[in-house]
Amino acid sequence: MRISRDTSFLLRWVSLLFIAAAIVLTMIALTTYSRERGSYLPGMTIAGVPVGGLDPVSASQRILQTYYAPIEIQYAGAVIQLDPSVAGFQIDTESMLAAADLQRTGSSFWGGFWDFLWNRQTATADVPLISTVSEERLRAYLKDEIASRYDQPATAAVPQPGQVTFIPGSPGQELDINRAVIVIGDALKSSTNRTVGLTFQRTHPGRPPLKNLEILIKQIIDLTPFDGVAGIYLQDLQTGEEMHFGYNQNQNVSVDPDIAFTASSTIKIPILISVYKNLGPILDQSTQDLILEMITKSENPASDALMRKINEPRGPLIVSEDMKTLGLPNTFLAGYFFDGAPLLQQFDTPGNLRADIFTNPDTYNQTTPSDIGTLLADLYQCAQNGGGGLIAAFPDKINQAACQQMIDSLKRDRIGVLIEAGLPEGTQIAHKHGWISGPNGIIQNISDAAIVYTPGGNYVLTIYIYHPIQAVWEPISGMIAKISEAVYNYYNLSN
Repeated sequence: MRISRDTSFLLRWVSLLFIAAAIVLTMIALTTYSRERGSYLPGMTIAGVPVGGLDPVSASQRILQTYYAPIEIQYAGAVIQLDPSVAGFQIDTESMLAAADLQRTGSSFWGGFWDFLWNRQTATADVPLISTVSEERLRAYLKDEIASRYDQPATAAVPQPGQVTFIPGSPGQELDINRAVIVIGDALKSSTNRTVGLTFQRTHPGRPPLKNLEILIKQIIDLTPFDGVAGIYLQDLQTGEEMHFGYNQNQNVSVDPDIAFTASSTIKIPILISVYKNLGPILDQSTQDLILEMITKSENPASDALMRKINEPRGPLIVSEDMKTLGLPNTFLAGYFFDGAPLLQQFDTPGNLRADIFTNPDTYNQTTPSDIGTLLADLYQCAQNGGGGLIAAFPDKINQAACQQMIDSLKRDRIGVLIEAGLPEGTQIAHKHGWISGPNGIIQNISDAAIVYTPGGNYVLTIYIYHPIQAVWEPISGMIAKISEAVYNYYNLSN
Protein backbone atom coordinates (compact mmCIF):
# COMPACT_ATOMS: atom_id res chain seq x y z
CA MET A 1 0.00 0.00 0.00
CA ARG A 2 1.37 3.30 -0.97
CA ILE A 3 1.29 6.08 1.63
CA SER A 4 0.48 9.44 0.29
CA ARG A 5 2.82 12.32 0.68
CA ASP A 6 0.39 14.16 2.95
CA THR A 7 0.05 11.17 5.28
CA SER A 8 3.82 10.83 5.60
CA PHE A 9 4.10 14.48 6.46
CA LEU A 10 1.45 14.11 9.15
CA LEU A 11 3.17 11.11 10.71
CA ARG A 12 6.41 13.03 10.93
CA TRP A 13 4.74 15.83 12.85
CA VAL A 14 2.93 13.45 15.16
CA SER A 15 6.22 11.72 15.92
CA LEU A 16 7.85 15.04 16.58
CA LEU A 17 5.02 15.97 18.90
CA PHE A 18 5.44 12.76 20.88
CA ILE A 19 9.17 13.29 21.09
CA ALA A 20 8.64 16.87 22.22
CA ALA A 21 6.07 15.75 24.79
CA ALA A 22 8.45 13.08 26.04
CA ILE A 23 11.21 15.65 26.37
CA VAL A 24 8.89 18.05 28.21
CA LEU A 25 7.68 15.30 30.52
CA THR A 26 11.24 14.19 31.15
CA MET A 27 12.30 17.75 31.95
CA ILE A 28 9.35 18.12 34.33
CA ALA A 29 10.25 14.80 36.00
CA LEU A 30 13.91 15.84 36.18
CA THR A 31 12.96 19.13 37.76
CA THR A 32 10.66 17.44 40.26
CA TYR A 33 13.26 14.78 41.03
CA SER A 34 16.01 17.39 41.46
CA ARG A 35 13.77 19.31 43.85
CA GLU A 36 13.03 16.17 45.87
CA ARG A 37 16.68 15.13 45.80
CA GLY A 38 17.45 18.37 47.62
CA SER A 39 15.17 17.27 50.50
CA TYR A 40 15.20 14.23 52.75
CA LEU A 41 13.36 11.14 51.68
CA PRO A 42 9.81 10.55 52.84
CA GLY A 43 9.70 8.62 56.10
CA MET A 44 13.26 9.56 57.07
CA THR A 45 13.95 10.34 60.74
CA ILE A 46 17.00 11.87 62.36
CA ALA A 47 17.36 11.15 66.10
CA GLY A 48 13.73 10.05 66.10
CA VAL A 49 12.53 13.34 64.54
CA PRO A 50 10.61 13.04 61.18
CA VAL A 51 12.44 15.07 58.52
CA GLY A 52 10.94 13.63 55.32
CA GLY A 53 10.50 16.32 52.70
CA LEU A 54 12.60 18.85 54.62
CA ASP A 55 15.78 20.43 53.41
CA PRO A 56 18.86 20.20 55.72
CA VAL A 57 18.35 23.67 57.20
CA SER A 58 14.71 23.01 58.09
CA ALA A 59 15.57 19.54 59.39
CA SER A 60 18.28 21.00 61.62
CA GLN A 61 15.85 23.56 63.06
CA ARG A 62 13.26 20.89 63.81
CA ILE A 63 15.82 18.69 65.59
CA LEU A 64 17.11 21.58 67.68
CA GLN A 65 13.58 22.63 68.64
CA THR A 66 12.84 19.07 69.77
CA TYR A 67 15.93 18.39 71.82
CA TYR A 68 16.60 21.81 73.31
CA ALA A 69 13.06 22.16 74.62
CA PRO A 70 12.94 21.84 78.46
CA ILE A 71 12.20 18.45 79.96
CA GLU A 72 9.70 18.14 82.81
CA ILE A 73 10.88 16.73 86.14
CA GLN A 74 8.41 15.61 88.79
CA TYR A 75 9.68 15.18 92.35
CA ALA A 76 8.13 15.45 95.82
CA GLY A 77 4.94 16.98 94.39
CA ALA A 78 6.82 19.65 92.46
CA VAL A 79 7.02 20.09 88.68
CA ILE A 80 10.38 21.43 87.52
CA GLN A 81 11.42 22.51 84.03
CA LEU A 82 15.01 21.62 83.21
CA ASP A 83 16.77 23.46 80.39
CA PRO A 84 19.01 20.82 78.73
CA SER A 85 21.91 23.27 78.63
CA VAL A 86 21.98 23.28 82.44
CA ALA A 87 23.04 19.62 82.27
CA GLY A 88 25.60 20.38 79.58
CA PHE A 89 23.48 18.58 76.97
CA GLN A 90 24.64 19.07 73.37
CA ILE A 91 23.75 17.38 70.08
CA ASP A 92 26.03 16.99 67.05
CA THR A 93 23.65 18.07 64.28
CA GLU A 94 26.47 18.37 61.75
CA SER A 95 27.41 14.69 62.03
CA MET A 96 23.76 13.53 62.02
CA LEU A 97 22.91 15.62 58.92
CA ALA A 98 25.98 14.28 57.17
CA ALA A 99 24.83 10.72 57.85
CA ALA A 100 21.35 11.59 56.59
CA ASP A 101 22.82 13.18 53.44
CA LEU A 102 24.49 9.88 52.59
CA GLN A 103 21.04 8.27 52.50
CA ARG A 104 19.57 11.21 50.60
CA THR A 105 22.26 11.27 47.89
CA GLY A 106 23.69 7.81 48.23
CA SER A 107 22.60 6.42 44.77
CA SER A 108 23.73 7.84 41.41
CA PHE A 109 21.66 10.66 39.98
CA TRP A 110 20.33 8.69 37.04
CA GLY A 111 19.84 5.57 39.11
CA GLY A 112 17.80 7.58 41.57
CA PHE A 113 15.92 9.23 38.68
CA TRP A 114 15.04 5.85 37.21
CA ASP A 115 13.69 4.72 40.65
CA PHE A 116 11.72 7.97 40.80
CA LEU A 117 10.18 7.42 37.36
CA TRP A 118 9.08 3.94 38.33
CA ASN A 119 7.89 5.11 41.77
CA ARG A 120 10.28 2.76 43.56
CA GLN A 121 10.77 3.95 47.19
CA THR A 122 14.35 4.04 48.47
CA ALA A 123 14.70 2.32 51.87
CA THR A 124 15.63 4.70 54.70
CA ALA A 125 17.01 4.10 58.20
CA ASP A 126 16.75 6.31 61.27
CA VAL A 127 19.90 8.31 61.89
CA PRO A 128 20.67 7.82 65.58
CA LEU A 129 21.12 10.70 68.00
CA ILE A 130 24.69 11.85 68.58
CA SER A 131 24.83 13.78 71.86
CA THR A 132 26.77 14.39 75.08
CA VAL A 133 25.66 15.11 78.66
CA SER A 134 27.85 16.48 81.47
CA GLU A 135 27.20 14.08 84.36
CA GLU A 136 29.15 16.37 86.67
CA ARG A 137 26.92 19.36 85.88
CA LEU A 138 23.77 17.24 86.09
CA ARG A 139 24.76 15.88 89.51
CA ALA A 140 25.53 19.39 90.75
CA TYR A 141 22.12 20.59 89.56
CA LEU A 142 20.33 17.68 91.24
CA LYS A 143 22.18 18.25 94.49
CA ASP A 144 22.02 22.06 94.64
CA GLU A 145 18.68 22.80 92.98
CA ILE A 146 16.46 19.79 93.65
CA ALA A 147 17.75 17.82 96.64
CA SER A 148 18.53 20.94 98.66
CA ARG A 149 15.02 22.32 98.09
CA TYR A 150 12.77 19.29 98.18
CA ASP A 151 14.49 16.63 100.30
CA GLN A 152 13.18 16.13 103.83
CA PRO A 153 15.99 15.43 106.34
CA ALA A 154 15.51 12.81 109.01
CA THR A 155 15.01 14.15 112.51
CA ALA A 156 17.15 12.67 115.27
CA ALA A 157 15.82 11.28 118.51
CA VAL A 158 15.81 13.67 121.46
CA PRO A 159 16.12 13.00 125.18
CA GLN A 160 12.86 12.38 126.99
CA PRO A 161 12.80 14.67 130.03
CA GLY A 162 12.97 12.80 133.30
CA GLN A 163 13.50 9.42 131.60
CA VAL A 164 16.40 7.24 130.45
CA THR A 165 14.94 6.97 126.96
CA PHE A 166 14.73 9.06 123.81
CA ILE A 167 11.74 10.33 121.89
CA PRO A 168 12.17 8.55 118.53
CA GLY A 169 13.18 10.53 115.49
CA SER A 170 11.45 10.33 112.11
CA PRO A 171 12.80 9.07 108.77
CA GLY A 172 13.59 11.47 105.97
CA GLN A 173 13.36 11.56 102.19
CA GLU A 174 16.48 11.81 100.05
CA LEU A 175 16.70 12.10 96.26
CA ASP A 176 18.20 9.03 94.60
CA ILE A 177 20.74 11.03 92.62
CA ASN A 178 22.37 8.04 90.91
CA ARG A 179 19.01 6.89 89.54
CA ALA A 180 18.03 10.47 88.66
CA VAL A 181 21.15 10.91 86.51
CA ILE A 182 20.14 7.85 84.48
CA VAL A 183 16.47 8.70 83.91
CA ILE A 184 17.12 12.38 83.16
CA GLY A 185 19.87 11.39 80.75
CA ASP A 186 17.40 9.09 78.98
CA ALA A 187 14.80 11.88 78.79
CA LEU A 188 17.31 14.34 77.35
CA LYS A 189 18.09 11.80 74.62
CA SER A 190 14.44 11.09 73.77
CA SER A 191 12.46 13.02 71.17
CA THR A 192 9.10 12.03 72.68
CA ASN A 193 9.42 10.90 76.33
CA ARG A 194 10.54 14.11 77.98
CA THR A 195 8.77 13.87 81.31
CA VAL A 196 10.42 12.00 84.21
CA GLY A 197 9.44 11.19 87.77
CA LEU A 198 12.36 11.05 90.18
CA THR A 199 12.53 8.51 92.98
CA PHE A 200 13.73 8.97 96.55
CA GLN A 201 15.20 6.88 99.33
CA ARG A 202 14.06 6.78 102.92
CA THR A 203 16.80 7.92 105.29
CA HIS A 204 17.08 6.56 108.80
CA PRO A 205 17.40 9.21 111.48
CA GLY A 206 20.25 7.33 113.12
CA ARG A 207 21.62 8.29 116.48
CA PRO A 208 21.34 11.84 117.73
CA PRO A 209 24.54 13.77 118.46
CA LEU A 210 26.44 12.71 121.58
CA LYS A 211 25.62 16.16 122.95
CA ASN A 212 22.01 14.99 123.27
CA LEU A 213 23.15 12.00 125.32
CA GLU A 214 25.19 14.31 127.53
CA ILE A 215 22.06 16.40 128.14
CA LEU A 216 20.13 13.29 129.13
CA ILE A 217 22.86 12.11 131.52
CA LYS A 218 22.98 15.52 133.20
CA GLN A 219 19.21 15.40 133.60
CA ILE A 220 19.57 12.03 135.34
CA ILE A 221 22.18 13.49 137.70
CA ASP A 222 20.05 16.58 138.33
CA LEU A 223 17.08 14.42 139.32
CA THR A 224 19.17 12.39 141.78
CA PRO A 225 19.58 13.50 145.40
CA PHE A 226 23.33 13.94 144.94
CA ASP A 227 25.41 17.08 145.31
CA GLY A 228 28.91 15.79 144.63
CA VAL A 229 31.20 15.56 141.59
CA ALA A 230 30.70 13.21 138.64
CA GLY A 231 33.16 12.41 135.86
CA ILE A 232 31.80 10.65 132.75
CA TYR A 233 33.72 9.33 129.74
CA LEU A 234 32.27 7.52 126.72
CA GLN A 235 34.05 6.31 123.60
CA ASP A 236 32.31 4.85 120.56
CA LEU A 237 34.42 1.82 119.66
CA GLN A 238 33.29 1.89 116.02
CA THR A 239 34.13 5.52 115.29
CA GLY A 240 36.37 6.66 118.14
CA GLU A 241 33.97 9.55 118.88
CA GLU A 242 34.10 10.65 122.51
CA MET A 243 31.81 12.22 125.08
CA HIS A 244 33.69 13.51 128.11
CA PHE A 245 32.50 15.87 130.80
CA GLY A 246 32.76 16.67 134.48
CA TYR A 247 29.78 17.78 136.51
CA ASN A 248 29.91 19.54 139.86
CA GLN A 249 26.39 18.98 141.13
CA ASN A 250 27.08 21.04 144.24
CA GLN A 251 27.32 24.07 141.99
CA ASN A 252 25.16 22.61 139.19
CA VAL A 253 27.81 23.43 136.59
CA SER A 254 29.95 21.52 134.10
CA VAL A 255 33.70 21.64 134.66
CA ASP A 256 36.72 20.72 132.59
CA PRO A 257 36.53 16.95 132.45
CA ASP A 258 40.00 15.66 133.37
CA ILE A 259 39.30 15.52 137.10
CA ALA A 260 41.56 13.41 139.30
CA PHE A 261 39.55 10.76 141.18
CA THR A 262 40.56 8.04 143.61
CA ALA A 263 40.94 5.06 141.32
CA SER A 264 40.03 2.52 144.06
CA SER A 265 39.71 -0.95 142.51
CA THR A 266 39.53 0.32 138.92
CA ILE A 267 43.32 0.68 139.26
CA LYS A 268 43.37 -3.11 138.93
CA ILE A 269 42.82 -2.69 135.19
CA PRO A 270 46.28 -1.05 134.85
CA ILE A 271 47.72 -3.77 137.14
CA LEU A 272 46.20 -6.46 134.88
CA ILE A 273 47.76 -4.94 131.77
CA SER A 274 51.11 -4.41 133.46
CA VAL A 275 51.19 -8.07 134.57
CA TYR A 276 50.80 -9.25 130.97
CA LYS A 277 53.31 -6.69 129.75
CA ASN A 278 55.98 -7.68 132.28
CA LEU A 279 55.25 -11.38 132.89
CA GLY A 280 53.50 -12.46 129.70
CA PRO A 281 52.21 -12.70 127.16
CA ILE A 282 51.80 -16.32 128.35
CA LEU A 283 51.23 -16.56 132.10
CA ASP A 284 51.76 -19.48 134.46
CA GLN A 285 48.81 -20.94 136.32
CA SER A 286 49.57 -19.30 139.66
CA THR A 287 49.60 -15.87 138.02
CA GLN A 288 46.30 -16.60 136.26
CA ASP A 289 44.75 -17.65 139.57
CA LEU A 290 45.86 -14.41 141.21
CA ILE A 291 44.36 -12.41 138.32
CA LEU A 292 41.05 -14.20 138.81
CA GLU A 293 41.02 -13.29 142.52
CA MET A 294 42.00 -9.68 141.79
CA ILE A 295 39.29 -9.13 139.18
CA THR A 296 36.35 -11.25 140.29
CA LYS A 297 36.78 -10.89 144.06
CA SER A 298 38.64 -7.55 144.00
CA GLU A 299 41.19 -9.07 146.39
CA ASN A 300 43.91 -6.61 147.40
CA PRO A 301 46.37 -9.32 148.58
CA ALA A 302 46.17 -10.90 145.13
CA SER A 303 46.87 -7.50 143.58
CA ASP A 304 49.92 -7.02 145.82
CA ALA A 305 51.16 -10.53 144.99
CA LEU A 306 50.94 -9.82 141.28
CA MET A 307 52.88 -6.56 141.62
CA ARG A 308 55.55 -8.37 143.65
CA LYS A 309 55.85 -10.85 140.78
CA ILE A 310 56.52 -7.89 138.49
CA ASN A 311 59.13 -6.43 140.86
CA GLU A 312 59.33 -6.99 144.61
CA PRO A 313 60.04 -3.43 145.79
CA ARG A 314 58.85 -1.36 142.80
CA GLY A 315 55.80 -3.20 141.46
CA PRO A 316 53.34 -0.29 141.90
CA LEU A 317 55.81 2.17 140.35
CA ILE A 318 56.34 -0.08 137.33
CA VAL A 319 52.57 -0.15 136.82
CA SER A 320 52.64 3.66 136.92
CA GLU A 321 55.54 3.79 134.46
CA ASP A 322 53.69 1.51 132.06
CA MET A 323 50.69 3.83 132.17
CA LYS A 324 52.91 6.81 131.44
CA THR A 325 54.36 4.96 128.45
CA LEU A 326 50.79 4.52 127.19
CA GLY A 327 50.25 8.28 127.40
CA LEU A 328 48.02 8.25 130.50
CA PRO A 329 49.47 11.08 132.62
CA ASN A 330 46.89 11.00 135.42
CA THR A 331 46.99 7.31 136.31
CA PHE A 332 49.38 6.00 138.94
CA LEU A 333 49.80 3.56 141.83
CA ALA A 334 52.17 4.89 144.49
CA GLY A 335 52.25 1.93 146.85
CA TYR A 336 50.94 -1.52 147.72
CA PHE A 337 47.44 -2.14 149.07
CA PHE A 338 48.28 -3.76 152.41
CA ASP A 339 47.64 -1.74 155.56
CA GLY A 340 50.60 0.43 156.46
CA ALA A 341 52.18 0.12 153.02
CA PRO A 342 54.66 2.96 152.52
CA LEU A 343 54.13 5.64 149.90
CA LEU A 344 56.84 4.88 147.34
CA GLN A 345 56.58 8.14 145.40
CA GLN A 346 54.64 11.39 145.38
CA PHE A 347 52.86 11.90 142.04
CA ASP A 348 51.85 15.32 140.76
CA THR A 349 49.58 15.10 137.70
CA PRO A 350 47.64 17.55 135.54
CA GLY A 351 44.48 16.27 137.20
CA ASN A 352 45.48 16.57 140.86
CA LEU A 353 47.23 19.94 140.44
CA ARG A 354 44.02 21.68 139.41
CA ALA A 355 42.80 24.44 141.68
CA ASP A 356 39.25 24.74 140.32
CA ILE A 357 37.90 21.44 141.66
CA PHE A 358 38.99 18.99 144.35
CA THR A 359 37.86 15.40 144.98
CA ASN A 360 40.42 14.61 147.69
CA PRO A 361 41.98 11.84 145.57
CA ASP A 362 43.95 9.11 147.33
CA THR A 363 47.71 9.79 147.20
CA TYR A 364 48.25 6.04 146.64
CA ASN A 365 46.15 5.54 143.47
CA GLN A 366 44.50 7.97 141.11
CA THR A 367 43.13 8.17 137.61
CA THR A 368 40.71 10.16 135.45
CA PRO A 369 37.66 8.84 133.58
CA SER A 370 39.36 9.45 130.22
CA ASP A 371 42.61 7.71 131.23
CA ILE A 372 40.85 4.49 132.19
CA GLY A 373 38.44 4.80 129.27
CA THR A 374 41.29 5.20 126.78
CA LEU A 375 43.08 2.23 128.35
CA LEU A 376 39.98 0.05 127.92
CA ALA A 377 39.56 1.23 124.33
CA ASP A 378 43.17 0.25 123.58
CA LEU A 379 42.55 -3.14 125.18
CA TYR A 380 39.43 -3.62 123.05
CA GLN A 381 41.20 -2.74 119.79
CA CYS A 382 44.07 -5.05 120.68
CA ALA A 383 41.68 -7.95 121.34
CA GLN A 384 39.54 -7.26 118.26
CA ASN A 385 42.16 -6.78 115.57
CA GLY A 386 45.62 -6.78 117.12
CA GLY A 387 45.90 -2.98 116.89
CA GLY A 388 45.70 0.01 119.19
CA GLY A 389 48.02 1.65 121.68
CA LEU A 390 48.92 -1.43 123.73
CA ILE A 391 50.65 -3.27 120.91
CA ALA A 392 52.14 -0.03 119.59
CA ALA A 393 53.70 0.69 123.01
CA PHE A 394 54.67 -2.90 123.90
CA PRO A 395 55.00 -4.70 120.55
CA ASP A 396 57.08 -7.64 121.80
CA LYS A 397 55.35 -8.07 125.16
CA ILE A 398 51.59 -7.93 124.52
CA ASN A 399 49.71 -9.63 121.69
CA GLN A 400 46.12 -10.10 120.56
CA ALA A 401 45.68 -13.38 122.42
CA ALA A 402 46.85 -11.79 125.67
CA CYS A 403 44.38 -8.92 125.22
CA GLN A 404 41.56 -11.38 124.63
CA GLN A 405 42.48 -13.16 127.86
CA MET A 406 42.45 -9.87 129.76
CA ILE A 407 38.98 -9.02 128.46
CA ASP A 408 37.78 -12.52 129.35
CA SER A 409 38.99 -11.88 132.91
CA LEU A 410 37.14 -8.54 133.08
CA LYS A 411 33.96 -10.22 131.79
CA ARG A 412 34.00 -12.40 134.90
CA ASP A 413 33.50 -9.40 137.19
CA ARG A 414 29.78 -9.89 137.83
CA ILE A 415 28.23 -7.78 140.58
CA GLY A 416 24.73 -6.96 139.31
CA VAL A 417 24.98 -3.25 140.21
CA LEU A 418 26.33 0.02 138.80
CA ILE A 419 26.88 -0.08 135.00
CA GLU A 420 25.92 -3.75 134.83
CA ALA A 421 22.54 -3.07 136.45
CA GLY A 422 21.54 -0.71 133.63
CA LEU A 423 22.00 -3.31 130.89
CA PRO A 424 19.48 -5.86 129.59
CA GLU A 425 19.95 -9.42 130.79
CA GLY A 426 22.60 -11.23 128.78
CA THR A 427 24.49 -8.13 127.65
CA GLN A 428 28.23 -8.74 127.59
CA ILE A 429 30.24 -6.39 129.78
CA ALA A 430 33.96 -6.43 130.60
CA HIS A 431 34.54 -4.11 133.54
CA LYS A 432 36.04 -3.37 136.92
CA HIS A 433 34.09 -1.62 139.64
CA GLY A 434 35.45 0.07 142.72
CA TRP A 435 34.63 1.98 145.89
CA ILE A 436 36.55 2.85 149.04
CA SER A 437 35.32 3.11 152.59
CA GLY A 438 37.19 5.49 154.88
CA PRO A 439 38.37 4.69 158.42
CA ASN A 440 34.87 5.37 159.70
CA GLY A 441 33.32 3.06 157.06
CA ILE A 442 31.83 5.94 155.07
CA ILE A 443 32.09 5.70 151.26
CA GLN A 444 33.15 8.85 149.41
CA ASN A 445 34.12 7.37 146.01
CA ILE A 446 32.20 5.01 143.71
CA SER A 447 33.44 4.07 140.24
CA ASP A 448 32.94 1.66 137.37
CA ALA A 449 34.84 1.32 134.09
CA ALA A 450 33.45 -0.93 131.36
CA ILE A 451 33.54 -2.18 127.81
CA VAL A 452 29.93 -2.86 126.80
CA TYR A 453 28.96 -5.03 123.81
CA THR A 454 25.54 -4.30 122.29
CA PRO A 455 23.69 -5.03 119.01
CA GLY A 456 23.71 -1.32 118.15
CA GLY A 457 27.43 -0.85 118.75
CA ASN A 458 30.14 -1.39 121.34
CA TYR A 459 31.42 1.35 123.62
CA VAL A 460 33.56 2.18 126.63
CA LEU A 461 31.83 3.85 129.56
CA THR A 462 33.58 5.03 132.72
CA ILE A 463 31.82 6.73 135.63
CA TYR A 464 33.50 8.22 138.70
CA ILE A 465 31.55 9.72 141.59
CA TYR A 466 32.85 11.67 144.61
CA HIS A 467 31.07 13.24 147.55
CA PRO A 468 33.01 15.21 150.19
CA ILE A 469 30.94 13.87 153.10
CA GLN A 470 29.32 10.59 152.04
CA ALA A 471 28.52 8.94 148.73
CA VAL A 472 25.33 7.26 149.85
CA TRP A 473 25.07 3.91 148.04
CA GLU A 474 21.48 4.55 147.22
CA PRO A 475 20.61 6.63 145.30
CA ILE A 476 24.11 6.88 143.70
CA SER A 477 24.31 3.25 142.54
CA GLY A 478 20.83 3.65 141.03
CA MET A 479 21.95 6.85 139.30
CA ILE A 480 24.91 5.04 137.73
CA ALA A 481 22.58 2.25 136.57
CA LYS A 482 20.27 4.82 134.97
CA ILE A 483 23.20 6.49 133.20
CA SER A 484 24.23 3.07 131.91
CA GLU A 485 20.68 2.36 130.73
CA ALA A 486 20.52 5.72 128.95
CA VAL A 487 23.76 5.01 127.09
CA TYR A 488 22.56 1.54 126.12
CA ASN A 489 19.29 3.01 124.83
CA TYR A 490 21.23 5.62 122.86
CA TYR A 491 23.15 2.90 121.04
CA ASN A 492 20.08 0.75 120.46
CA LEU A 493 17.44 3.24 119.41
CA SER A 494 14.42 1.85 117.58
CA ASN A 495 12.41 4.18 115.37
